Amino acid sequence: MNRDDVAGVLAEPVSQELLGSSIPARLAYAGLDGEPRVIPIGFWCEDGNLLMATVPNSAKVPALRRAPRVALTIDTQDRWPPRVLLIRGTARLTEVEGVPEGYVAASRKLVPEAEFEAWEQGVRALYERMVVITVEPHWAKLLDFENTVPKAVEDLIRERQGQD
Repeated sequence: MNRDDVAGVLAEPVSQELLGSSIPARLAYAGLDGEPRVIPIGFWCEDGNLLMATVPNSAKVPALRRAPRVALTIDTQDRWPPRVLLIRGTARLTEVEGVPEGYVAASRKLVPEAEFEAWEQGVRALYERMVVITVEPHWAKLLDFENTVPKAVEDLIRERQGQD
């Protein structure tokens, strides 16, 4: 998939709804032991990339440095039909001083307003450094189960229509 195709998928209204929602991304990566890992993680978007932040000593940091290929999914919960945004890409890690503003802004989607100020003060006091994980997507697919469905389902529908 080229960058324009990926950008087109990410620009779809349903994709934008998912990217702006309070739903965490599920980040899949290979652990240092080679075994797969999937974790929920807050994120924000900049320049067509998805960004996340973590503490420098988290297990995912050395794992992503060793094997930067990742997959992400952002999907609706308790909604019918489901909406699913699938992304594959390469992670780039950058250690930064303090707490990235994008991390704080993205957390507004998750932390209740009444608790946000205390949460922000606690985070800024706790984290002297963070690692920003920037995922540059090289593939994306939106499944809204109205206009788009998984490829295997598309193939089955075509096969059945050909039998009629």
